[in-house]
Amino acid sequence: MNKTPPASPDPPPPASRSLPVPTPRVEVTDSYHGVKVLDPYRWLEQDTEQVKAWTDAQNERTKHILEGIAGRAEIRAGIERLMSVGEIEAPVPRKTPWGTWRYYYLRRQGMDNQPTLIVREGLEGPDCVVVDVNDVAEDGTAAIDWYYPSTDGRSVAYGMSRDGTEESTLYVREVGRGGEVRERDERIARTRHCSLAWKPDGTGFYYTRYPAKGDVPEGEEGYHRKVFEHRLGQPSEQDGEVFGQAREMTDSPSVVLSPDGRWLVVVVYQGWAKAELYVRDLRRPGSGFVPVAVGKEAIYTPIATNDAIFVLTNDGAPRGRLVRVDPLRPAREHWEEIIPEGQHALEDVTLVGGQLIAAYQKDASSLLLRFDIKGKLLGEIGLPVLGTAGVRAAHDGHEAFVGFTSFAVSAEILRISLSGEVKQTVWQRMDSPMRADDVLVDQFFATSKDGTRVPYFVVRKTGVALDGTAPAVLAAYGGFNLSMLPQFLRGAGVLVEAGGVFVQASLRGGGEYGEDWHRAGMLANKQNVFDDMIAVTEDVVRRKVAAPDRLAISGGSNGGLLVGAMVVQRPDLFRAAVARVPLMDMLRYQHFLIAKLWVSEYGASDDPDLFPVLRAYSPYHNVKEGTAYPATLITAAEGDSRVHPFHARKMTAALQYATASDEPILARIESKAGHGAGKPVTKRVQEYTDVYAFLMWKLGMLSR
Repeated sequence: MNKTPPASPDPPPPASRSLPVPTPRVEVTDSYHGVKVLDPYRWLEQDTEQVKAWTDAQNERTKHILEGIAGRAEIRAGIERLMSVGEIEAPVPRKTPWGTWRYYYLRRQGMDNQPTLIVREGLEGPDCVVVDVNDVAEDGTAAIDWYYPSTDGRSVAYGMSRDGTEESTLYVREVGRGGEVRERDERIARTRHCSLAWKPDGTGFYYTRYPAKGDVPEGEEGYHRKVFEHRLGQPSEQDGEVFGQAREMTDSPSVVLSPDGRWLVVVVYQGWAKAELYVRDLRRPGSGFVPVAVGKEAIYTPIATNDAIFVLTNDGAPRGRLVRVDPLRPAREHWEEIIPEGQHALEDVTLVGGQLIAAYQKDASSLLLRFDIKGKLLGEIGLPVLGTAGVRAAHDGHEAFVGFTSFAVSAEILRISLSGEVKQTVWQRMDSPMRADDVLVDQFFATSKDGTRVPYFVVRKTGVALDGTAPAVLAAYGGFNLSMLPQFLRGAGVLVEAGGVFVQASLRGGGEYGEDWHRAGMLANKQNVFDDMIAVTEDVVRRKVAAPDRLAISGGSNGGLLVGAMVVQRPDLFRAAVARVPLMDMLRYQHFLIAKLWVSEYGASDDPDLFPVLRAYSPYHNVKEGTAYPATLITAAEGDSRVHPFHARKMTAALQYATASDEPILARIESKAGHGAGKPVTKRVQEYTDVYAFLMWKLGMLSR
């Protein structure tokens, strides 16, 4: 086959929609620390007309192949049925000045594209719609990114963005005593991933925002997050800068305010393994921020009360502990340990009514324990089945709400009454067509290359035998201290319902076992993540969960990087792969969008010590001509403000050029979509349909 590139990157349309799209190779060579590295698809990094034509041709080919799969309509119907279950989250309680309680929460019903922000007046009172973005954009691509109810429950600040960009604009709405909703004139742009703390009197708040593009050097507009003070009714241009001057551009501060408004606490995240903590006494005019914890490779998560700051930290405790800090004497030698490091990873702590509810991770599932304010264990909060739980409560409340989900439980909100005898009831739930009693969940442990035990779940319908004949999809992530816990199977549910097996692995790099587990999969240790995945894959085969020719892998974002690394390192272990919005070029990733924020996790190619590590596993740079690669679907989105779509483009081109197999290498690159947050249901249904039609086709469950 003649693979000599033409003189310019101007791809002609494919001769047949079933054949790979011709992709010119243009010789580009970089030198890293004396090592020459070829990059023949550099031109796919740009958003040019040539790249658009190439993308259109790839999408047309992918559409032609995937829409020809028999049984696709049934897959779509199954996914729509699972999506129509809806979604709900645990409410944020707020006590009003007239003595009642309000409960703010997000709920999506049926096939609504986006969740609606609701406030309920009283525990069993009427619901009032505060913000419904489903009518804002006809295609459903307007999304609520975040929200913060005021301390008195009368107002809520929220962020809205378009097309999956997550580039929020801040708005404020007031809810009257009778439930009437009024939008204020507040409009604050550049509040992506906003952290916000309302003042006790509701007249304003402290919040984070990014500078305008013209206020920073070119290419740095995704950084320089700072803290500002806003008074309602005041133009945001007049908001005073409170924190962030002269900080590193990748520093990311967040704010917390004590209930009485005295103590302003700022935690500055410097990646996913390090933070700094500061406190300021707002009752002392002219006082500055006092360091509470700086210069340590540790994370600090504060809970501010009127007379103390409780801090969840892995400082001196890789699995986490809770300490009490006196803001008048914040030096480390005065810290009081409340909940010491335990056997399991302490993920979160919620203060409510003089009690502490601690959320632990026990072998990649949730465990909730109650403590008194001094750290005495009071008991465990029971959960329906093995799953994932998150807690919300008001510090001055008498109840906690637990949002619970599992592989076959879509959403269940439990109310824990803490007045007198502890009682647990179901506040709201979303009924699932998948019955928990009809689904079997097993947990196994694989042994990685260095002897580390790696947990993974195996999910299947009752009656499906583990004899190697059932098709299986293995999903994992392995990074950024994020844990892979049980979640409702909205997409993979169609696989399980059809007799397939879903496998979910918790690899190093995540947070399942604390900070040591995270650090064992970052920077120079990143290969451990891939070794863990290889070990799980081999264990799945050994236990006859699935045979290699009936096994596929899937992952998104950093999990997409994992899939890419597996494709090039061990293409023999599985039949098919799906990499969603992935990183694939680890030598140039940091030059695009907000990716400099991830250097603390991955390192960068300009570091002579980490360049060899990145070069060794970077999927794009390890594609080898003449290798029989498995069937691979790579997805991306043109509106992605985190991972640039060039990763998917370049990896697709490299695999299509190099593979010696007849298995398809497909690209699916969406317009008007982002990294995944805020994606409308219509687009999620389309994506899940394509992904699972592809996987089930290649696993022999469907034909074409």
